[in-house]
Amino acid sequence: MNHFNPGTQATVLILFTTLVTVTLLMCIMAGPERDDLTNFYTGYLSLTPLKNGLAIAGDYISAATVLSTTGIIALAGYDGYVLAVSTALSLVLLMFLLAEPLRNAGRFTMGDVLARNMPGRAVRIAACLVTLSATLPFLVVQLSGAGSLLTFILNIPHVAGARTACIVIVGSLMIIYAALGGMRGTALIQMIKIVLLLGTSVVVAALVLNRFDWSPGDVLSAAQHGSGAGPAFLRQGLQLGTSAVDRLDFVSLQITVVLGVACLPHITMRLYSAQDVPAVRRSMSWAVGTVTAFCLLVIIIGTGAAALVGSRYITAADPQGRTSVLMLSQVLGGAPASAGATILYAAVAGMVFITLLSSVAGMTLAAASSLAHDLFAHAVLRGRAEPRTEMTVAAWTSVAVGTVAIALSTLVQNWDVGVLTTLAICIGASAVAPSLTYSLFWRGFTRTGLLATLYGGTACALLLMVFSKAVSGTPSAVFPNADFDLFPMQSTGLVSIPFGYLAGWLGSRLDHRRRAADSHENRRLYDESEARLLAAAE
Repeated sequence: MNHFNPGTQATVLILFTTLVTVTLLMCIMAGPERDDLTNFYTGYLSLTPLKNGLAIAGDYISAATVLSTTGIIALAGYDGYVLAVSTALSLVLLMFLLAEPLRNAGRFTMGDVLARNMPGRAVRIAACLVTLSATLPFLVVQLSGAGSLLTFILNIPHVAGARTACIVIVGSLMIIYAALGGMRGTALIQMIKIVLLLGTSVVVAALVLNRFDWSPGDVLSAAQHGSGAGPAFLRQGLQLGTSAVDRLDFVSLQITVVLGVACLPHITMRLYSAQDVPAVRRSMSWAVGTVTAFCLLVIIIGTGAAALVGSRYITAADPQGRTSVLMLSQVLGGAPASAGATILYAAVAGMVFITLLSSVAGMTLAAASSLAHDLFAHAVLRGRAEPRTEMTVAAWTSVAVGTVAIALSTLVQNWDVGVLTTLAICIGASAVAPSLTYSLFWRGFTRTGLLATLYGGTACALLLMVFSKAVSGTPSAVFPNADFDLFPMQSTGLVSIPFGYLAGWLGSRLDHRRRAADSHENRRLYDESEARLLAAAE
């Protein structure tokens, strides 16, 4: 099935080198001054709504969305379709519920939003720890996947040394982008990525439809046959199963995606770079439109992969189907050695490569910013850090976060680490989403309630995930030969999301010791900012 040839390999290498050179130069030129925090964290608020919207969409569409969702559609049909729709709905929810209040309440990081009414070291430390808990798993997934994907793209023997080298290369580039580029530099990378991603996806989707005379019905019929599942391809159950517990797990996963994906720290951080509230509203409109269009393209591409490549060949190359879009481009390109095949494959490979780079760069920047701004500048130095010092710390924490991510990715490169993506989204839905909604919309929310939500939601998601069937007890689990799956689902959201909200409510209600002093002060601060926060005033 692999139609690779030396000419294609040379074309892909040239394209990769060009992309890296161009994006690196643009990132360095757009980089901030070493003593300007506003420039580093927000890019001087200089991005137009269109540019900022494209950057938000670029951060939102990770390599997991491009590769894993396409693979799930190709292998599981209906389950993948619902996942793609849920991914788009999550950004819609952020747009209508949280985007404008977050822009008014925040400055640089999630910690700024949470500490607005409840200042203190404990809140800053908790915000930083939760940011790292939601960001590092995603980084490990992206980097560990980079090793396997790049060896497939470049037709390198699939050995540990080659995969490790690819992980180190991608990781080193992400450190450079995050440390030197700041918000504006990574925004440029995201804009380049989203333009390439949409352009390439439109071409691939059009070629798929053209193969079937632009008949969606014919594509679906061929996909049912190619998947080997027949009519079950268009019914729920191929991914997680059809039992009552499996159906609950499916519902849990979709709820978690809708509530969790858009609340991840590297996504919400983009909102603070909008010039004002009208700008963030227009930015989100561009972002939602772009993401929705891409999710529709992903549905066509994934269905086309099932129809034209077939599940047998897809799973042979990768059991999770992450290479399905690459294999589809080989089929659509025509004769293996033709110019069309080489150009199309190189374009799709370049799109995958820039998606990997930009995704990890944005996540690294979010983690490093929280460490430098929340932990160092506010928790350690209590807000007295000099701008140049904080900038230096942010650069070095980018190196530290990247190094840790590279090391962890190298260690787990032979594992099925897709569970870490689910874990990160569960933390976003169970800890970040409740803390943001309570902090922005409930004047009775207290510091104890906030800490209970952040730590309780994160701990519940992590504990349930460790004992879930995604980690042990099934052939597709991380440890298939072990059996400690006490929690019968792969997604924790159905339990951990209510737990996160309940912990915040109980923590606030039972905060008797501080109610007379701190709770009164918290409500006073909330009342002072409520009009500005909810009326979308600048």
